[in-house]
Amino acid sequence: MVSEQRLRRWLRDIQTGRRTVTDVVDGLKRWPIDEIRFARLDLHRRLRRGLPEVILCEGKTPEQLVRLVKRMQAAGELILLTRLDPATAQLLQQKTRTLRYDAMARLGYWVPPRQSIRLRGLVVVTSGGTADVPVAEEAARTLELLGSRTARLYDVGVAGIHRLLNAFRLLQRARAIVVAAGMEGALASVVAGLVRCPVIAVPTSVGYGASFSGIGPLLTMLNSCAPGVGVVNIDNGFGAGYLAHLLNRPSSR
Repeated sequence: MVSEQRLRRWLRDIQTGRRTVTDVVDGLKRWPIDEIRFARLDLHRRLRRGLPEVILCEGKTPEQLVRLVKRMQAAGELILLTRLDPATAQLLQQKTRTLRYDAMARLGYWVPPRQSIRLRGLVVVTSGGTADVPVAEEAARTLELLGSRTARLYDVGVAGIHRLLNAFRLLQRARAIVVAAGMEGALASVVAGLVRCPVIAVPTSVGYGASFSGIGPLLTMLNSCAPGVGVVNIDNGFGAGYLAHLLNRPSSR
């Protein structure tokens, strides 16, 4: 894995004579892609984007996931596995014992032994109801693993708007807010009308027939009358957490 920090260290080594230009070029040639028969791991993604490649588990066999996890561990890279079901997680933990699993968020993760995650800024993750919490937790855990300080504010839907208003001061401190809501999905507009930071709306598939498995709240969020609302795909807690982290983290330039 080539991170910006590693590349800067190599360049300093060139200045001090500890490495040659050829050594660094050869190192970069070896690292960009780790090719497996069924996949090509992008080991330069952190260098380009500041964050590592994330593995979507749906559609992959347990054997493929075991190989991917072992390759990323060998590269010393943070591992984040999304949409990981409990049975596959148990198998992965047997094969790679240091992997951890959050059943609510359906996330598997591994932090390299000598790497610490420093939490910065503040992102508030809200949910309309308790049924939306799994999607909200996917966002919250993603944020924390990527390095964003996260506050959870669950079950604050518009049916009892006073619950949200009680947390007004917390909302004002956030650099970004994630709103996971099903049913009619109105919570995102309400939150956006109260704050000055970006709001990332996540429509969930929670709701009765006319919510059409998340299409109803998706359309509500897309039609929000409050400016500053961005919308991700239905149940995409990971995408919301990733985007919120990009908004929260300080620029490296």
